Amino acid sequence: MKVLVVFSLVALSAAAAVSGYMSDEPDGVSTQQKQYDMTYAFYKIFEPIRDNNLLEKAMTFNPVADTSMYKDAGVAVRKLMYEFTHERLLEKKHWAAATNKRHLEEAIMLFEVFMQCKDWNCFSSNAAYFRERVNEEEFLYAAYHAIKHSPFTQNVVLPAVYEVKPHYFTKAQVIDQAYEAHEMKLKNMVFQNNFTGNPNDMEQRVAYYREDLGIGTHHYMIHLENPFWWKDTYGYRIDRKGENFFYAYHQLLNRYDAERISNYMPLLEELKLDEPLHEGFAPQTTYKFGAPFPIRNDDIKLQDVDRVGKIHELVHMEDRIYDAIAHGYVENEQGNKINIENDNGIEILGDIIQSSYYSPNRKYYGNLTTMAYTMLDRQVDPKDKYDLPPGVVAHMELYPRDPAAWRLQKRIDNIFRKHIDSLPPYTKEQLEFTGIAVTDVQIQGTLETYFEEYKWDLVNAFNDNNTETEFFDIYASTPRLNHKEFSYQIKVQNNNGAPKKAVIRILAMPYRDGNGVLIPFDEGRWLAIEMDLFVKTLTPGSNDIVRKSSEASITVPDVPTFKTLVEKTMAQENLQKYQSATGIPERLLLPKGNEEGVQFRLWVAVTDAAEDVNDESIITMKKYHHYGVHGVQPDKRPFGYPLDRRIPDKQTFYEVPNFKETMVKVYNHNVYIALPRQ
Repeated sequence: MKVLVVFSLVALSAAAAVSGYMSDEPDGVSTQQKQYDMTYAFYKIFEPIRDNNLLEKAMTFNPVADTSMYKDAGVAVRKLMYEFTHERLLEKKHWAAATNKRHLEEAIMLFEVFMQCKDWNCFSSNAAYFRERVNEEEFLYAAYHAIKHSPFTQNVVLPAVYEVKPHYFTKAQVIDQAYEAHEMKLKNMVFQNNFTGNPNDMEQRVAYYREDLGIGTHHYMIHLENPFWWKDTYGYRIDRKGENFFYAYHQLLNRYDAERISNYMPLLEELKLDEPLHEGFAPQTTYKFGAPFPIRNDDIKLQDVDRVGKIHELVHMEDRIYDAIAHGYVENEQGNKINIENDNGIEILGDIIQSSYYSPNRKYYGNLTTMAYTMLDRQVDPKDKYDLPPGVVAHMELYPRDPAAWRLQKRIDNIFRKHIDSLPPYTKEQLEFTGIAVTDVQIQGTLETYFEEYKWDLVNAFNDNNTETEFFDIYASTPRLNHKEFSYQIKVQNNNGAPKKAVIRILAMPYRDGNGVLIPFDEGRWLAIEMDLFVKTLTPGSNDIVRKSSEASITVPDVPTFKTLVEKTMAQENLQKYQSATGIPERLLLPKGNEEGVQFRLWVAVTDAAEDVNDESIITMKKYHHYGVHGVQPDKRPFGYPLDRRIPDKQTFYEVPNFKETMVKVYNHNVYIALPRQ
């Protein structure tokens, strides 16, 4: 039935110190209040604010009346207000994309206002004021980034982006069906949202992965955590930002290849700029206001894009980066050489390739990734003849849906590989942990996946004139991958005579490709997927370690639905486990597998925490992911260690006592679990 939710702000404000919630140190305002304010700022984002308290702020607050509330004395807000009062900002009810230079500039201006706020009243008042006045897409971009990085919002859970903007993720025909049901006041409706394409296209076999809502959210969060335009003046330096950019995408690509192997498909090939692009894409979704997302046909020739760039410019940027790798150094803006033939080299190259403001020489090395994304996206209308809106590649939450985007990312990943493979392999002595031996690795349970039906709320798809907060129980649903629970049973011998704190690293290397051909060991290590990483104190003698799959530090649970988020906030429930949505979804820890079982070499590496751990308070918490937490990286080792560097002689790994390999298979028996219908 229709659910009507009306909450009292008076009661909420009184709950300043709620049991189970962490009180924010900077201003003492309860996390519950902040969660409430931000949740309702994003509710019905394309319509006027429904919450009375926020609406009052939107109508009465003057951002420049008291500039003492800003750390920069109002510099950022005056700049934004000048643009607003002179009508230079993008109007409301219009598409916006971060690949559009002006749209991005406007969103960053608002982000900077949020980051300059000294307290929560300043933050929430500006959020309410500008939500009602600036473009909705730009507001979302600025507010989501600010919530991720502001010291006042470290415990705020971001609503699922696919429920804030359901049009982006839900087929137009499903939106139409849902809207009709809404108009007819029907109850408990669930509409099937099938994947794009059909079985005639081989790439359709892995559409469940590309179009998974969790993968889209994960990709979006990667960019929220590490925006290329980040400046340290915003509050802190993001540790290993460039390496993060490399490894987050590298893991996504490796997991995508594991899905391709599971479906008897060839490994992903990089995008060739001088060959036809075979993979077309029809998103079948629309912007909230404006045209549908454009369709790209099969077998098109890649072209220069007016007012964006030329193909040869991309090639020249790549050549300069490859040249730097060959020489072993990059040059900064002053012409000084910076050595990259070390563990820090990947960080510098990542900054350059991401087009980050951390790049030592943006003028010379260019904006490779930004230009490549935009040029691929605009191939549907490279001469801008038809005034089409951007495609899915222009939106980080939708980027993984396009099969060509993965091939472009593979091309970028191969640049990183060229550098990493130029570094010397690890020696046995470098890999050993003195006195430690892994004696056995077993899996408890079956490595088995299945598909389940998942539904998401379409409440933000509907326009209405109601001034209250309503949830109509109208949903879209789709199949998604999940897996059965399992555990690792690891036996470790500590012969040191004293306790040793260790880092347990678990990685899986694919054993055969989609055609059943054996993958060489060194190629397998490059395709390895990270499964877990955690700290354990080893007592003298034998240690039996049991680690559940649900405890994996690299995964996160699904973000609650909008309705559930509101209910949990009002029930004063602890939302801490949802605060970082950056990791791989818990249910996608295992690749799909198949009926015969997909083989993997499962490696367990036990390394010295005294040398490896940068911040144990993070690495031992569930919220740790290989992207770090709020700019801090807990692990000192290169990402993917010890399978990051080339392995010319695999015997070296088998001779290291603190490493252990076991062969495993991942199964899928075509099981599908549907949601119960009322």
